[in-house]
Amino acid sequence: MKKRIQNQNVRNIAIIAHVDHGKTTLVDHMLKQSGTFRAGQDVDDRVMDSMDLERERGITIAAKNCSVYWKDVKINILDTPGHADFGGEVERALKMVDGAILLVDASEGPLPQTRFVLKKALEANLRIVVCINKIDRSDARPQEVLDEIYDLFIDLDASEDQLEFPVLYAIGVKGQAQLTLDEENDNFQPLFDTIVEEIPGPSHNPEEPFQMLVTNLDYSEYLGRLAIGRVFHGTVKSNDQLVCINDKGEQLPLRISKLQVYDGLKLLEVKEAEAGDIVILAGIENVKIGDTITNKETPKALPRITVDEPTVSMMFTINTSPLSGKEGKIVQGAKIRERLFKETLRNVAIKVEDAEASDSFIVKGRGELQMAIIIEQMRREGFEFTVGRPIVIYKIEDGKKLEPIERLFVDCDENFVGIVTEKISFRKGRLMNMDNKGSGRTMMEFSVPSRSLLGYRNEFLTDTKGTGIMNSYLEGFEEYRGDFPTRINGSLVSDRQGTAVPYALFNLEPRGILFVQPGDPVYEGMIVGENSRSQDLNVNPCKEKKATNVRSSGKDTGIVLTPVLPMTLEKAIDFIREDELIEVTPKSIRLRKTILQQNMR
Repeated sequence: MKKRIQNQNVRNIAIIAHVDHGKTTLVDHMLKQSGTFRAGQDVDDRVMDSMDLERERGITIAAKNCSVYWKDVKINILDTPGHADFGGEVERALKMVDGAILLVDASEGPLPQTRFVLKKALEANLRIVVCINKIDRSDARPQEVLDEIYDLFIDLDASEDQLEFPVLYAIGVKGQAQLTLDEENDNFQPLFDTIVEEIPGPSHNPEEPFQMLVTNLDYSEYLGRLAIGRVFHGTVKSNDQLVCINDKGEQLPLRISKLQVYDGLKLLEVKEAEAGDIVILAGIENVKIGDTITNKETPKALPRITVDEPTVSMMFTINTSPLSGKEGKIVQGAKIRERLFKETLRNVAIKVEDAEASDSFIVKGRGELQMAIIIEQMRREGFEFTVGRPIVIYKIEDGKKLEPIERLFVDCDENFVGIVTEKISFRKGRLMNMDNKGSGRTMMEFSVPSRSLLGYRNEFLTDTKGTGIMNSYLEGFEEYRGDFPTRINGSLVSDRQGTAVPYALFNLEPRGILFVQPGDPVYEGMIVGENSRSQDLNVNPCKEKKATNVRSSGKDTGIVLTPVLPMTLEKAIDFIREDELIEVTPKSIRLRKTILQQNMR
């Protein structure tokens, strides 16, 4: 067996961090300082956040690639999501790299998602470079944060080699990195040098045939489906005769019509690619993430990508309300099914199954946020459909019912510790750890069932007056912890079809919080507000004021209604009960009862 050799011309790295610790800004400056953009070129901020939703929410949703050159070494960079709901993206990205930059905020320190991604990186035995970012913050505490990072590595059973990681200090937004806190530097040169020196080049066995693992899919209007992945062994030329080995072990013959690699943010066509390169192949149709593309003569499959099990499922169905088809272009069940199955091709963490009822589909994934992103993308594409409440997926082992358990981290003002602890313990959560930072804020750690967090986020923000921060990651499965009541308040349900009228809404305001405004269309079974009592209440939001022939001196002409906050997708998912649905169209988000007729409920 011939010894594995390293390709010293390439470095493959992932950038891993918690949401908002500055990953995407760091990549911006790496691209700028490595000469990827020509002098004077107009460049957007956060250039790697290519999806509209990523720019709006300020989070990375999909793992994306780019490359830079430093001293004749090509550095392929993967920007990974920092949210545990997009863990499937992280697992794929780590398959393609030999090292990772762990980016940590100099004030906040390592947070739950940092832990989640770092655990995956250590299991994959990647070389880690620690970069403590935002050292110019007024509340920065880089030395303490470094100690916390060492504690985290030890907690995750890092080996002695993994514990000897290089440390850099950075101000990502200014494009500065330095090796010690004392030195001043105005560029990223120490960061680039550390990557080239510390992260190993991709190793391969020269005797093995060409093997490439498909870790991402894309689509081009001109070239069709694109398979993106890393070449583990051998070389590939355009027009090579290859086969794709799928999850069933079948070998599908294929020929590459175009071979490309990343050059900055663009794709560059090449004649040949070698081991360690991250390549994009065009001309391949039935390919899935996790498939191996290899030589026709000596086909040999690589281990497939394994992804954590989904923990939440949601029912998607066609829209059956009286307003169906008025706002969306795509309403057919077959089109919705096709779009959901297309999502599974790009997203390994999503599973879709046909439900028993016709035109209904069960979508399984990691969490509420991941589901909300899929729903939001579909409504922007012109789809109209309804979705049910997220349901936690249970397991049965040895006759016992097991449920997913999350490790929840709460950072809030010490005045709100009582209410937060009370609410979480009511939802079967257990306090594991509590740390008062001395700055008036307290950090708490809970072990809670996943179902407890469904619908809790909005309540938490209200309880902490918008100042609390909560993050969680999946810890595993434990025995079912027992039932607890969810939403206490009932719904205000419209008893007829029509248009909401100011007079009627003004008289309904004492009953609870309204979701509709004057002029909004309503129908029988539509939820128009939250009742202040526990039961549902059927109301008439279309009732006009009786006209009389007695003139008044303008006493009741100016009805002033309390402003209605627009219904967001996350708010709707948090609000609905088991017997309620969300009607999603490109223009509106409405809530409704599953059974619309009042006498049938």
